[in-house]
Amino acid sequence: MLNTIYRLVSPGVILPRFGDLSATPQVVVRPAYMAICHADQRYYLGQRDARVLRRKLPMALIHECCGHVVRDDTGTFSVGQPVVLIPNVPGQDDPMIFENYSRGSQFLSSGADGFMRQVIELPPDRVVPFQHIPLPVAAITEFVSVAVHAARRFAMSSHSRRARVGIWGDGSLAYVVASVLKKKFPQTHITVVGLNDLKLSHFSFVDQRLREDSLPASFQIDHAFECCGGEGSAHAVEDIITAIHPQGSVMLMGVSESPIPVRTRDVLEKGLTLVGCSRSGREDFEEAVALMEDPVFSRRLQFILYEDEPVRQIADIHRVFATDLNTPFKTVFRWML
Repeated sequence: MLNTIYRLVSPGVILPRFGDLSATPQVVVRPAYMAICHADQRYYLGQRDARVLRRKLPMALIHECCGHVVRDDTGTFSVGQPVVLIPNVPGQDDPMIFENYSRGSQFLSSGADGFMRQVIELPPDRVVPFQHIPLPVAAITEFVSVAVHAARRFAMSSHSRRARVGIWGDGSLAYVVASVLKKKFPQTHITVVGLNDLKLSHFSFVDQRLREDSLPASFQIDHAFECCGGEGSAHAVEDIITAIHPQGSVMLMGVSESPIPVRTRDVLEKGLTLVGCSRSGREDFEEAVALMEDPVFSRRLQFILYEDEPVRQIADIHRVFATDLNTPFKTVFRWML
């Protein structure tokens, strides 16, 4: 079977590549819906370091995708079954290390072809079935799984006094992290700290919303999640170190291309734990699907989705990337190439 892969060959330039499917027994999935991540935009716009771009391109983008099984030589899934796809390719097996941090692991759309293909071949353990999730919502399962993984790490690393948790950021990541935390830690008082009043208005389900530029001097928390990334990470970490109680855990989730300053003296004096959280594994995907099968949780996610017109040709790929720059949260689209 001939397959087409739509690769970014240089910033803003996408070309098709044609090839046969492998002879290795795999699950073959036809993509149905995809979602754009900030990481995809950084590659598409050429906002990564030039040396990184030279090393990783050409490469198909997108690591958030759902679809339907069209063939399964392993006998694991039924033809037509709706599934979500795991972009993490585990490396060295180590019982002490999560698969998304294992040595030698790969991540599709970051060093290996992502999901912008006519059909996708994956081993069965990289495919997770679902039943009652609308396809546009299922497209962001990977994104939800990242929040699930952070919540898992938080439960492992933080002390049990979790009365008040702060989330810095008012974008998609903060929204999904807040949604997962409210579900998994319903007794915890959650404050979201941001700068955009319109975005903050979407967080009506949390206990408190504050502007970062006018935090009360008395504001204190037990633990924190940093979900800003970019230049905002420095301000967020600064605020968190000031507001957090001794021996609190700080979950670092925002990606910054440049180093940020950290007040290590205060980190030491307070005995803080800084935990880096990135990506996710199969266990996180399975829990994300279970959460998203809840209609209330699924409807909450729909508030941050903007569904663009279907992608039927390469020009439409450029259109959705342009659209995503002007949407406040997540852009999803039907894949018909």
